[in-house]
Amino acid sequence: MAWGGQGLPVLAMPLYFFRIRNGHFSGASEYGTECADRNAAWKEMTTVCADMASSISRKLTENSEWQMELLDEAKQPVFRIRIVAESLDRA
Repeated sequence: MAWGGQGLPVLAMPLYFFRIRNGHFSGASEYGTECADRNAAWKEMTTVCADMASSISRKLTENSEWQMELLDEAKQPVFRIRIVAESLDRA
C-alpha cells in the first residue's frame, strides 16, 4: 500500500496489460493500463479492439486468427477477443 502526503493510504488501481497474438507472433505490453475494476477493464479492451478492427481485418489472411487478451497484474488472461478468418470452401 502506498501512502499519500498527509499520511493517508493511497489506493492504487489494478494494472492490466494487453497481449496480441497473430499467427506465430505474440507480444505483451510492458506498460500496464490502470482500470478501476473488471468492468472498466472490459470497456477499455473493447474500445482499443474497436479502434484496431478495420486495420486487423484488412490484413487477415484466410484460415488465420487474431487475438487480443487483457492480462491481470500476474500476467494471467482475464478477457480475450478473437477474430477468426475461415475458408468454408470444400474444394
